[in-house]
Amino acid sequence: MFNKENKKPMAADNSLGGSNRIIAGTIIKGEVNSASDFRIDGEIEGNITTTGRLVVGKDGIIRGEVICANADVEGTIIAKSLIVKGTLSLKSTANIQGTVQAEKLAIEPGAIFNVTCSMGGASTKTTINNEPIKKESK
Repeated sequence: MFNKENKKPMAADNSLGGSNRIIAGTIIKGEVNSASDFRIDGEIEGNITTTGRLVVGKDGIIRGEVICANADVEGTIIAKSLIVKGTLSLKSTANIQGTVQAEKLAIEPGAIFNVTCSMGGASTKTTINNEPIKKESK
C-alpha cells in the first residue's frame, strides 16, 4: 500500500493557471522556488526563483537573489542579483538596489533604480534616481 518505489515526484504544472501570494505581514526566510506566477505583498529574506511573472506589491520587500520570467515592481527589491528574462517594469513607488540583468526595462517617473544594470548582453553601470537615462559613450 505504501510502496515508495511506485511514487513518482509530481511535476509543477503552470498550465493550471495557479499563482502564489505572500500577504502583507508575512515574512519568509529561505529559498522559494515556483513554476507559477508569484505576488509578494509581505517580505522574503532569501532567494526566489519562478518561471512565471513576479509581482512585488507596494509594501512588498525582497532581500536576496531573484530569477523570474517577467517582473512588475511597486515595492522594494534589494538584490545581490535580479535576473529578469523578459521585461522588468518599475512603477513610481518601486525601489530597486543591487545588480540587475533584464531583456527589457520600463521605469515610471519617481521610481528609485540604484543598480548596476545589464541589458541584452551589454553591461552598463548607472544610477538612476528620477533622472533621464544617459547613454554611456565609449
